Amino acid sequence: MYKNKPILPSYSPVDTMSHAGSADHGIQWDSRVTLNSSMTRQIREALLLALLSIRDMLASAGPVLLLALGLLAAAYWWLDPQPPRTVTLATGPAGSAYAEFGQRYAEALKRDGIQVTLLPTDGPAANLQALRDGQANVAFVRGGSADMSDDAEHGVMSLGALFYEPLWLFYRPAALHPKATAGHTPATPPADARLTSLTQLRGLRVNIDQPGSGVPDLMSRLLQASGVMSNEVIVSGMAPEAAAQALNDGQLDALVLMTAPESPVVQQLLQQPGIALAELPQADALSRRFPFLQTVTLPRGMVHLARDLPPDDIHLLAATTALLTHEDTHPALRQLFAQAAQQIHGGSGWFNGARDFPNTRTSELPVSPEGDRAINGTPPFYQRYLPFWASNLLERMWLVIGGLIVLLLPLSRVVPPLYTYRVRQRVFRWYARLREVEARMEDGDGDATELLNELDELDRVASQITVPLAHAEEVYALRSNIEKTRRRLLGRNSAEHAPSPLKSTG
Repeated sequence: MYKNKPILPSYSPVDTMSHAGSADHGIQWDSRVTLNSSMTRQIREALLLALLSIRDMLASAGPVLLLALGLLAAAYWWLDPQPPRTVTLATGPAGSAYAEFGQRYAEALKRDGIQVTLLPTDGPAANLQALRDGQANVAFVRGGSADMSDDAEHGVMSLGALFYEPLWLFYRPAALHPKATAGHTPATPPADARLTSLTQLRGLRVNIDQPGSGVPDLMSRLLQASGVMSNEVIVSGMAPEAAAQALNDGQLDALVLMTAPESPVVQQLLQQPGIALAELPQADALSRRFPFLQTVTLPRGMVHLARDLPPDDIHLLAATTALLTHEDTHPALRQLFAQAAQQIHGGSGWFNGARDFPNTRTSELPVSPEGDRAINGTPPFYQRYLPFWASNLLERMWLVIGGLIVLLLPLSRVVPPLYTYRVRQRVFRWYARLREVEARMEDGDGDATELLNELDELDRVASQITVPLAHAEEVYALRSNIEKTRRRLLGRNSAEHAPSPLKSTG
């Protein structure tokens, strides 16, 4: 009686749980696949929307940006704001104060990426000539070294006065002797004999520096003013180092230099035994005759405080050295040199107090705007925070940038309407196709099924239009109009295929 009883498969509790677990796992896997697909679609749509927005923004603002870039490029080419990377500075003889200062300027400008080529010369007069001939862009030139009355008309200008250069008249007291009188032979001079007048140089062997230093011309004028003829002095034109050695060896009686106290030759002679520095009591009178000269005082103990050198204040004649340049030198380079001069010469010295130099008061030539601004003005605040090339670009181009901003402000008002038009154009372009379908429906030219298929295709395309959320209303309006047209078409089609009512018979 049990033969025909069906045999049911038996499942253990473990099998039952295994099947249940497999079902749950399948449901979870399907959910994850669906979630991942949704996230991928959202990310793709967000990226597409971002790219389309960027494209529309560039297309809308592109003409304005191209105009601005074109004007900036033209202004950059015209103004040439960035300076050349090399500049030539005419200094002076080796071992002179000019050569020492030239090294310091080269180090200062190197920090801003400018290479300074130092041009050794015979002195200030040669420096001025190198500047006139275009061999140097910047030069140290002492006042009175040459006639500079016509240089201003030829584009030479000053970056400011830098320091005093005293007229150093070193001599050997043993070489001085009183005048010979009738019946008397000159007596042996005392070791502490002092030179107090240029007239005492008669008959002495005097070195008046090299021709390019400007000292020979100055000494000729000073001696002539003091009544000393050129043939009454035995002059020579050796270099400062050689002349100092000759003076120390007794081959010279006196030595004339005009340089800053930082000169190694001056430092050596000031402390050399048997060598004295002349003080000219007539210095004030000479400074009145020669306006480019003035009197300065070397304070007692200034050379060596412990040894009390010099033992007394010494009044000297001095000229002012300026940093000259040419109008063809790039304005940015002129600015850099003027700023470096503030750092190098702004401290106190033997003959000046702190911040006495650089100055624009004693310049024989017109001061460039860059020099005047660096010395008497306040540097722009952005120079403290920006590198040189950026601050220089901003300083040279700020007027152009300001003009562009004024020009672009009204033009920028065109960008938002253009952007809105391009975004809405993605939607409005399909209204032409919708109108065509409606026209065919009204005229009865097309088959209803064919028109419905076109409406379905148009709705599918509209659903894929990507626009920013601010313009999503236009997409929904398009799809709503498509749906209205579909309903009208379906209604008209239903009316045409509906059975006509039976006419009543009487």
